[in-house]
Amino acid sequence: MHPFILVILFIVCALIGYKVITNVPSLLHTPLMTAMNALAGIALLGALTCTAMAVYTANQILGYIGIFLAMVNVVGGFGLSHRMLKMFRHEEHEEVNNR
Repeated sequence: MHPFILVILFIVCALIGYKVITNVPSLLHTPLMTAMNALAGIALLGALTCTAMAVYTANQILGYIGIFLAMVNVVGGFGLSHRMLKMFRHEEHEEVNNR
């Protein structure tokens, strides 16, 4: 594909994504955030595949940066989801786990 088409596609997807996310009510934020973490994992697989297929050194470096950023997103997102879900535990459930 021509790079100009890819840039236009990126901009259109970014605008559509922004519009969709801004209309999400706060009640649905946690389940959607967990789903987006799974989507970030798919982006990580894409970055790994693109980096493995890269021929030029500059493209490989960009791929490594993409892999790093995707990993930060996945690990941070799941860590935050775990912290948010811990807020919903009952006290009796925590006592059983502490024994």
